[in-house]
Formats: sequence, structure tokens, C-alpha cells
Amino acid sequence: MENTEELSPLRITSTVRALSSALRGKSEHVHGSGRGESDRMFPEPEKLWFKESSAKNLRNRDFLSPSTMLNTLYADGQVPLAVMSRVLSLRGGGVLPVAGGEVMGEGLRLRVDRVAAFRAVLVGGTTEYLKPSSQREGCVVLNCPALHPKPNTPSPDTLSLGQLRTVLLADHMGALLRRQGFEVYFCPTLPEGSDVATFFQALGIDWPTAPANCANDEREEKIQKALENSPYRERGTERGRRTSGGGGRKAAEEENEGGLRINLKRVFQEEGLLGYDPTLGTCKVHRDSVSHLAQLDLSTADITETMVTVLHVTSCQDEFRQQQIAVLWRASGATHSQRHLVCGPVKTAGSHLTAAQYLQLRKGQMKEASEMKYGDKLEGQTWDDIIKVMTSATVRFELLSTVHTSPVTLDVQREGGVSTKGPRGGVFVMYNCARLHTLFDSYERGVEKGLYPEIPDGSQLDFSALKEEGEWLLLFNYLIPFSELLDQSGQSLDCEGGGARANIKTEQICKFLVSLSKDFSSYYNRVHVLGVRTRSCDFLCFDRMKLQLILKSVQVADHLCSSQSRLRMYFGPLNFSTFCQIAIRPLTINNKSINHTINEKKLNNLHLLDLSIFSFLSLSKKNRFSVMCLSQLSLFLKDEFVYRFIIHLLFIYFGSFKCLLVPLFK
Repeated sequence: MENTEELSPLRITSTVRALSSALRGKSEHVHGSGRGESDRMFPEPEKLWFKESSAKNLRNRDFLSPSTMLNTLYADGQVPLAVMSRVLSLRGGGVLPVAGGEVMGEGLRLRVDRVAAFRAVLVGGTTEYLKPSSQREGCVVLNCPALHPKPNTPSPDTLSLGQLRTVLLADHMGALLRRQGFEVYFCPTLPEGSDVATFFQALGIDWPTAPANCANDEREEKIQKALENSPYRERGTERGRRTSGGGGRKAAEEENEGGLRINLKRVFQEEGLLGYDPTLGTCKVHRDSVSHLAQLDLSTADITETMVTVLHVTSCQDEFRQQQIAVLWRASGATHSQRHLVCGPVKTAGSHLTAAQYLQLRKGQMKEASEMKYGDKLEGQTWDDIIKVMTSATVRFELLSTVHTSPVTLDVQREGGVSTKGPRGGVFVMYNCARLHTLFDSYERGVEKGLYPEIPDGSQLDFSALKEEGEWLLLFNYLIPFSELLDQSGQSLDCEGGGARANIKTEQICKFLVSLSKDFSSYYNRVHVLGVRTRSCDFLCFDRMKLQLILKSVQVADHLCSSQSRLRMYFGPLNFSTFCQIAIRPLTINNKSINHTINEKKLNNLHLLDLSIFSFLSLSKKNRFSVMCLSQLSLFLKDEFVYRFIIHLLFIYFGSFKCLLVPLFK
């Protein structure tokens, strides 16, 4: 049992639950004050403790039970010694080891045994932190109503920004759900070679396609007959009864019109479907509705799983119509569970843009911003590929970083532009991912040349050297909680009785990556990475420990990302020397040319390719491209921990969530 606990991956939820149980203690401790049991309100276990996340608070505590909670549990907030002892000695599967704690003015604060936590994560099995805590079973069909023909297949010029948001969200959900073990299908299939399929490829969306001449007539006929024979079909006599006593002419006109009508209200009432609009009423079945249902039927025809959930990803403007489609499908005999993921509107102040116009605008702004930094060097396929990837990242983060039910407001003023520096979503995350990957590539070359040691066995590493606050922040806020973040999407689908709508925190991955990039960047600017190394044993041990982490990480990610090909994809065919010539070229300061010459051998030795990427992606406008750039040389000659650590995170995350940055990993 002890070995099982030691091998169990650390979990924040498990720790909070165990701490809550230990703090509540036995009844004699809890009810020791003068008030009776009926007079005392006991807080829910999950509210007794809070995980800290800010760098400031993590300097003196990792978990806090606020004084308000202590006062609720104990007289005057005084924690009994027996309870305190139980909290401090807490152990168990998935529980972070406790190093100490004390009651202060703000409450009971605990410190985690950080050395033990580093050892458990970095040596005990890193892969467990990069996947959901449990693999789920079942099948999910992601249906995007915006892509169904009405009657023609939509094109980039007819696709609205709100509809584009639903497509990106469906693509994002597909990646999340596959990661959890679900079998995922998309509906509808798009015609091969269509403009919209090509447009999606430019955004890194791998939507399924089929030959353009692939007809679905037989399936549509089958759906039509099923609806005609449905017990929920409304006959003309029933309509006549409802309209008798007035409006007879209108009823007669409807009767003459003919057409198939389904009483949707009866369907969701008798089938026990919760959360549907009570005003659905009676729906006339049109051809495009039958085509939509036929596509849904086709997407589920070959599924052998018994548990199938169809998730309709739709805009708020189309929600009512999609509820009609969902209930019609039920009336035709479909029994699959159906949920609706509804997206808020996308607003553009002062203008109306289609999806194609929006992408073109962002691409033009990205090119303009790059030209301001790098002058007239922006020529050739290499630059086109880079701008394409950066534009895709910008669009994805703009539309996916907001809670899916909330509106997104885009700044589409041409003079507003986009920035290639600073923590601005996709570009910022891409920059950090690229420089991390590049540095690891530099490390591998350094090992081949004997500049860096091979990685020792994990049992030989001394984790007590990890004392910088940024190191713990990265582990505690990102690596350990990541698995639990992945769990949330599947759990939302499992909620029974929650109505037709599914509320999934789809924005959390984007926010997680941006936050991680910010904290990494801050740490990177403080702590030396891959620089001139001393020969002291302590430094060497520290260095090896950090390298062990990234080696484990890359081994996990190897099936997702090739360590040699991704940088080439990102920067095109530029080799090391050519790239540095572009990035570290003659600088213009106050209209004076400053030549900075450095040979390739020295660049290799000092690993200035990382500085090149910094210059290439992140420095200010050309007329401000100053001597400060050269001063970065000393800052960027640093020790290796954070790169080893964050490559582990970002590199894996980008590989795992291709929906965010697919072009980088094709």
C-alpha cells in the first residue's frame, strides 16, 4: 500500500480533500465551543482550503484555510493540537507532502515539502501529469450547424465570425476529448477541395472531407419516411381542432399548403428532454432540415460504441433552430444523447467582416507589424509561412480565450494592428514555445560536442538545489494541476439532468498557456539558462537534475512532435547561419549603422540561436532596435533549468492540443 501511495501522481484535488477531512477532525473537536451543534454551520469540505497561486503568497504558504473557516469549525479559531498534528502528518495517495504549518492572522497556512514534490513529479513518473487522471470511454460526435448546406456549402466569404468561432471551438473540443480517451467524429463532412476546406487548413483545422459528388439521397429518403411515420407527426385534423373557433381560413390555407409537420413540444415532453425552449411548438420539415438530419445519421452510422453523445456547437443566434433540428432527429427515432454548446456573439465595432475578411485583415496586420521590425527582409516562402502560422495563432487565441457563452469583441480597426511582442495571446505563446524548443535542440548539439553532460539516473539527482521561487511556481501552478484541467471537459458531458446546454470551460487551455508563458518568461529573464557553466559539483548536479526533467518530457512527446522538424516548420528552410544573419544583422540606431559581427563557431558555443529568435520575434520596432539588443547577450547566456522544465510543459501542451497551434506541428 505504501508503494502504491508513493507512485500515485500528486493531485491538488486529492490534497484539498484530504486536508479538509483532517481539519474537520472528530466530532468532539469540532463541537467544542459553547454553541450547540444545531447552531453551528459547517462549511463544505472543498471550501475549507484554498490553493495559493501568486508568487507573493507562495513565498510563505502553499495552502491556506482562512480564519473565517477556522472560526466556523473551532472556538475562537483555535485548532486543537491533535487536529494540527493530523494535518501536518498527512500522507496518502495523490496527497502533496506537508513540510510544516502554523496558524497566523489570515488562517492556517501550510507549506508543501517542495523537495519531495519535485522528486515525486520529476522522477516518479512525469507522464502521469500530462494526461487526464483517468481514460474515459464513449463516443462524441461534434456537429457544427454552421457548416451544413443551406442549400449550398458555406464559403469563407459567407461564413460569419460567430460561425467561425463555433468551428474553432468544435476543433478545440475534439482535441480535448480525444485526449481523454473519447472516440471523436465531426459532422458534417465537407466537399474535398472546397474553398471552406482550404480556408480551414490555413487555420490548422483538420475537418473531415468527402468527394464532392458523394450523394446522401438514400439516407435523406430514409429520414423523410421516418418523420412521416413518426408518432409525433401532426395531421391536418389536429391543426384544424387547434384553430377552430377562429382563423378557419388560415387553417384551410395551411391544409392546402400540405407539408410535413412535427409537434416538437410533444417530443421533448414525452421523451423527457430537459432544457429545451418551451416555444418550439410545431415545426414544418424543410429539405435542408432533412439534409442536416441525414448528415447526423451518416456520422453515427458506423459507430459501435453504446455510449454516444452528439454535441451541437452552435452560435446563440442559431440555438433555437438547432434545438428544432435536435428534437426532429429524436422524432425520427434517434436515441443518442444530445447536448448543445452555445457560443456567444462575435462583435466588431463599426464594421462587419466575414471570416475570410477577418483572416486577411489579421494576416496583413501581422505582416505590417513584422515589416516595422525587420524592414524589407519579409520576402519569400519562409516569411509567408511564418506569418501564416503567427496569424493562425492570433485568430485562435482571440476567439478561444473567452468563455464560450460570452461575447467576443474584436478590434478590427486597421490601424490597431497586432503586436508581435508582449503577452498578447497566440503570438506570445508561439514565441515562447519556439525558443524553448530551439534551446533544447541546442542542448542536444551541445551534448554531441561534449559541452554538456549526459543525464544521470533520476535517483542521483539532488532536488534540494531547486530553491528559486519561479521553479516551484511552475511546478505547483502548471505541471501538477494540468491533469485535473484535462478532466473537466469530459465531466461536463457526463452531467445528467443538466438540461440541453453543456457548459464546458473551453477557454481554460488558452488562458493556461498564456499564463504559463508569462511566468516562464519572467523566470527566464531572472535566471541564467544554457550559459557558461562552472565546474563545481553542485552546479553540475543542479544542471543534470534539470536536464533529466526535459529528457523525460521529450520522450513523452516524441510521438506528437519531431524534435528536429518543428523548428524547420516554424522558420522554414533557414539554416542556423542564415537565420542568425537575419536576426543579428547591422542595427540602425539614431540613423547610424552599428555592425555587430560574430562568427558561427562562437554562435554555436554560446547558443545565440535563442537570442536570434528573441530578436526575430520579440524586439521593438526597427527605429528602436537599439544597443539594448546586444546587452541581451549576457542575459540569455543562462543555466538550463527553466528551459528543461518549460519545454516539458509547452512542448507537450502544443503537441497535445493541436487545435490551438496546429500549423506548428503539421
